[in-house]
Amino acid sequence: MFTGIIEAVGIVEEIEKTESNINFTLSCPFSQELKIDQSLAHNGCCLTVTSVSGNQYTVTAIDETLEKTNLSAWKVGSVINLERCMKLDGRLDGHIVQGHVDKTGEVVAIENKEGSYLITIRYNSAGNFITVPQGSVTVNGISLTVAKSENFQFSVAIIPYTWEFTNMKNIKNGDLVNLEFDIIGKYVSKLLTNQNVIQQI
Repeated sequence: MFTGIIEAVGIVEEIEKTESNINFTLSCPFSQELKIDQSLAHNGCCLTVTSVSGNQYTVTAIDETLEKTNLSAWKVGSVINLERCMKLDGRLDGHIVQGHVDKTGEVVAIENKEGSYLITIRYNSAGNFITVPQGSVTVNGISLTVAKSENFQFSVAIIPYTWEFTNMKNIKNGDLVNLEFDIIGKYVSKLLTNQNVIQQI
C-alpha cells in the first residue's frame, strides 16, 4: 500500500530483456536501504526488488505489467518517481494507493499558470474508471487532486515543489503516464454498473 507521496526519483541505469520480461536496474538515494522482495512503486507501478548491489537495485516487469503501464517506454537515463510502501504508524498524506496501474493516459495539454502547472490527461473509455472534481487520482505515482473532470479526460494542478521534485517537469504533450484511479471511486462505479445490468435484465 502506498500514499502517492514521492520519496525520491531514481535513474534507469540498465535494461535487460529476458524472454517476455524486462529487468530494470536503477539507482536512487535509498538503494542501500532496500531489501530483496521489498515492494517499491515506480511511476506508481508496484514492483518487487529482486537484487541490490551498492547504490543500484533491480526489479522485473512481466508482460502484463508492460502492457498496462508506460514501463516499456523507459530508456537508460529515464527519471522515475519512487515511493516505498507506507508504514502503519505513518500519516496518510496523499490518498490510498495500491500501486496497481489501471491504464495509461496521454498528456494532451500543459499550461504554465505562473506559479503552478495545469496538466490535462486523456484516457480511453474501457473499464469502470471515473474522476470527479476535487477527487484523487494517481499520475506516475503522484497523489494529485482533480481540478477539472470531463468524460475520459481530467486536469490536475501541479505545485512548484511537485513539479521540481518529481519527473513531472520532464513530461511533454503526447507522453503516456501511468494512471491509478481512486479505489473508492472504482468500487462505486462498478456497483452502479452492476445495478444497471441487473435492472436491464
